[in-house]
Amino acid sequence: MKALDRKVLRDLRVLWSQAITIALVVASGVGGYIATLSAVSSLADARDAFYASGHFADVFASAKRAPLAYAQRLGEIPGVLDVQVTIEASARVTVPGSSDPAIGLLIGVNAQTPRRLNSVVLRSGQWPQADIHAGNEIQALVSESFAQAHRLRPGDTVRALINGKRRTLRITGTALSPEYIFGGLMGMPDLRAFGVFWLNEDELAAAMDMGGAFNRAAIKLAPGASEPAVVDAATRILARLGGAPAHGRDSQPSHAMLDNEIREQHVLGTVVPAIFLVVAGFLLHVVTARLVATQREQIAALKALGYANYTIALHYIKLVTPMVAGGYLLGLVLGRVLGAGIVGLYTEFFRFPTFEHHAPVQLALLALAIVGATAILGTLTALAATVRLSPAEAMRPPAPGRYRRSWLERIPRLRTGPALRMIARNIERRPLRAAVTTGGIAAAVAIVIMGNFFRDAIEAIIQTQFDLALRGDVVVWSLDTVNASAARELARLPGVLQVEAGRRVAVRFRHGARTQDGLIDGRAAAPSLQRVFDVDGRQALAGTQGVLMSDRLASKLGLRVGDTVEIEVREGRRAVVHAVVENTVRDMMGLNAYMRRDALNRLLAEGDVANNFALRVQRDMLPRTLEATQALPRVAGTFSKSTMLRNMSEVSARNILIMSSILTAFAVVIAVGVVYNNARIALAERTWELASLRVLGFTRAEVSMLLLGELAIGIAIALPLGMLLGWGLTHAIVQAIRSDQFLFPVVIQPRTYAWAAVAVVAAGIASALVVRRRIDNIDMVAALKTRE
Repeated sequence: MKALDRKVLRDLRVLWSQAITIALVVASGVGGYIATLSAVSSLADARDAFYASGHFADVFASAKRAPLAYAQRLGEIPGVLDVQVTIEASARVTVPGSSDPAIGLLIGVNAQTPRRLNSVVLRSGQWPQADIHAGNEIQALVSESFAQAHRLRPGDTVRALINGKRRTLRITGTALSPEYIFGGLMGMPDLRAFGVFWLNEDELAAAMDMGGAFNRAAIKLAPGASEPAVVDAATRILARLGGAPAHGRDSQPSHAMLDNEIREQHVLGTVVPAIFLVVAGFLLHVVTARLVATQREQIAALKALGYANYTIALHYIKLVTPMVAGGYLLGLVLGRVLGAGIVGLYTEFFRFPTFEHHAPVQLALLALAIVGATAILGTLTALAATVRLSPAEAMRPPAPGRYRRSWLERIPRLRTGPALRMIARNIERRPLRAAVTTGGIAAAVAIVIMGNFFRDAIEAIIQTQFDLALRGDVVVWSLDTVNASAARELARLPGVLQVEAGRRVAVRFRHGARTQDGLIDGRAAAPSLQRVFDVDGRQALAGTQGVLMSDRLASKLGLRVGDTVEIEVREGRRAVVHAVVENTVRDMMGLNAYMRRDALNRLLAEGDVANNFALRVQRDMLPRTLEATQALPRVAGTFSKSTMLRNMSEVSARNILIMSSILTAFAVVIAVGVVYNNARIALAERTWELASLRVLGFTRAEVSMLLLGELAIGIAIALPLGMLLGWGLTHAIVQAIRSDQFLFPVVIQPRTYAWAAVAVVAAGIASALVVRRRIDNIDMVAALKTRE
């Protein structure tokens, strides 16, 4: 073994505790990077594989009732490769033993003829068959997530209101489809409130009186075809037949939620590990730089003996390699374990036939390249100044530092003890070192804040959307627009205290060459149960004559307050009207526009009509109210606020707690790595000073205060800086992950700042206690020996 290699082993034995903390920081960065991006990669691969095997459509169109001949017309659109038409219907579903309202999407299938597009994958049981002797009972497959949420098995039954008639659905099995990987209502992961049921297409056609017709079309595009052109052509063909306008995958709810999740996790999987790797590079630089400073004479001797600069540099790279390599290998293991855990959380929201965690080799290689470059850069920058010195100059001890009165001592009439003056002078003598140490601790504070921010954001969304905006307890929507006087019928239901009518219209906004599909939501003139609030919790009133528009929608269309927007109604008579943008609002969900309902009805030249109603209900009467809505034939669906909140909290709160706990643990590793390394290296550098003070009569506590007091000041400064950094980092991430579906409010509760402070201070105290033991055990005789 070469002499320099033996020196590496000796140095590692001395630096073992610092090596472990550096390895843990590297492992946290690599683990976070591998875990997040491998989980996202697994999610994207499972999606792409299911889309390919299930022949997921590219364009979706609908009509109220279209003769089968229209399928041929859709197939003749330039760029269309295949068209599949089906019958679909929404139905209110009642699960035995549960009073919660649920919406079922009924889809016709034929067990003898496999679907060419949007294939249905049988997970358990058997395909539904037409049974002419079953009377009022219809066989059905059910989506796997809904079945598991309600513990439904083959042979169980549910009740469904189909075309105004109550029918029994007998479950024959569970299934999956690429159309409904994500299941929920209003963009929320509510697995209990939304289920998909696949029925024999002949029985569904008979139940819906849709023989020889369809109301849903899935379109596959040929390679290179223009999606917007096909969407417009399909919309024109089916325009006279009612229904919503055609749209591409980007507006398909399940696909939109999947894409949004993948994009968000890509951002988080890049930002957080980057912070860890920067801190790891800083620690490697500090450890190497201070080790080089203490071995200045040894390096000079090596140069005098003929060792080249690159040989000495390679020696120190060998020294940091075990630290980095150990952290990298531990990070790979940690990344795989955490990545598999994240995939496990995903399986509760996204359903695939096969969904397994895998870590692509490219991620591991890229992580290795980043870690290696960080280690080499940190080491070489620390060596640069010393290796350039001539051997004779390097053998001389470095010039003593120039101490002078610190800024603290210049404050008039401020009395400071000798210990505080020493600390202040040492910080002022080496400001860059103190600043970098403070920055590392501040980064730990910022990560804890960012990890717990999502919990605060979800709570803010719930409070704004469900407490401030939606003050009603139940929302009922109808199959078609009805006279607003239907509110009086709803008011007579048991337990109903107040009813407020609303009107939602699917439209396409156009401003110049820009277009965007969306909704206009008609609200009451003086809304009480359905209000509009922005991300800051301020109420906004719907437009009295024009529209109140989401700021994201206005930005996409290039609109400002006072501009006129063209509105193409995508239902009914398909009128084209114009309205002024009266104001904008920073709302949280979707691309929306709001008007007073009476103004919207006048704009569309319709009477006093509505299609949704918010109900305020006596709390103890809610189950009876929900049951009573089941008997109303024109009601398409019912939404219970309390039920959705309960269902969301069962899954979302737990998942957020898990993710925030992981990030907090990573942040504690950073804090320990920064504080402990700085304290240990400062102890190595100042052992002679501390031993001298002990001989002069300073107590162990006073000597410890000189060293640890500097770290305490660094932590005290880092806490507010880290909180400010966490606030800025959170803003940056929110901007990076904003989408058409969601805008997270930047709300950070005081408890989040407090928890960040407690976590980092606890890590600092634990590190300080370890260092304090080493200070107490200083061998003063050995420390005071003069080096020759």
